[in-house]
Amino acid sequence: MAIKKIGVVGCGLMGRGIAEVSVKSGYDVVVSEINKELLDKGMAAINQSLSKAVEKGKISESDKAAALGRIKGTTDMQDFKDCDLVVEAAIENLDLKKKIFADLDKICKPDAILSTNTSCLSVMDVAAMTKRPDKVIGCHFFNPVPVMNLLELVKTITTSEETLSMATGWGKSLGKTIIVAPDRPGFIVNRAFLPYIVEAFEMYEQGVASKEDIDIGVQLGLNHPMGPLTLADLLGLDTLLFIMDAIYAETKNPKFIAPVLLRKMVTAGHLGRKTGKGFYNYT
Repeated sequence: MAIKKIGVVGCGLMGRGIAEVSVKSGYDVVVSEINKELLDKGMAAINQSLSKAVEKGKISESDKAAALGRIKGTTDMQDFKDCDLVVEAAIENLDLKKKIFADLDKICKPDAILSTNTSCLSVMDVAAMTKRPDKVIGCHFFNPVPVMNLLELVKTITTSEETLSMATGWGKSLGKTIIVAPDRPGFIVNRAFLPYIVEAFEMYEQGVASKEDIDIGVQLGLNHPMGPLTLADLLGLDTLLFIMDAIYAETKNPKFIAPVLLRKMVTAGHLGRKTGKGFYNYT
C-alpha cells in the first residue's frame, strides 16, 4: 500500500502542524475537530502559517494555493474511511485516545496505519483498542511541527516491520529526521530531557544560581539554542508537569518526580508563554 492520503484527528497546535507539513509535501489531508468553531480556528492558523512561509520566501503563492487545495477540514470522523495513514493528535488523555482508536479501527480501511502523536503515553494501550495492533505506531512530532526536524517513531511489541518502514518513509518525505524508540515511558527524547530540566528547576529553587545565569550558562556553555527555563516556558509548564507525572506513575523512578516549584507554578496558572507568565514575564 502506498501512502497517499493522510488523516489527522485534531486541528490544535500539533494537529494543524502535522496537517500543514503533509500537504506541503504533496499529500491529500483530512483534518478533523470536535466542532466547527475549533476547526475554523485551526484551518485559519494553517492558512496563516502558509502565508508566513510565502513571506519568508520558503514557498510560492502557487505552492500555498496547491497546499490549501489538498486539505479538507471536517467534524465527521467518517471522512477518514479512505485514508492510508491516520495520526491522532488529541490532547494527552489516555482514555480519550483509546476511544478515538476504537472508533478509527471501525471507520478506517483494514490496511490503514493508525498512529498516535503522544510525548509520553503508552502506544500499546491504544493499539490494544484495535483489531490491527500490528498497524499501530507512535509518531511523536515536536513543536512547532513545521520548524522542528525530528520525528520520533515509537514501535510497540506488536508493530510490524512493514508499518515501521511505511511510517519511516512518510516521515522522511516530510523532511524529518527519524529516530526509532521502544514503547517505554518517555521514549528517547523526554527520557533524556526531563532529568535535565528537573535539575535546572531545583538549582533555581535552591538558590544555586539566578534563572538568567542558569539559562545563559547552558545556552553558551553547552551550545543549546535556549536555556532550560526559557525552554520550559516555551513548552508550557503544565505540559511538562503532565509528562513528568505520567512517566513517574509508570516507572516510579525518582528522576522523574516533578519539582515542588513546578507544581506550585502550574497551580498558580503561571504556565509560561501561553499565559504570559512563567519563569519570565511575556506581557
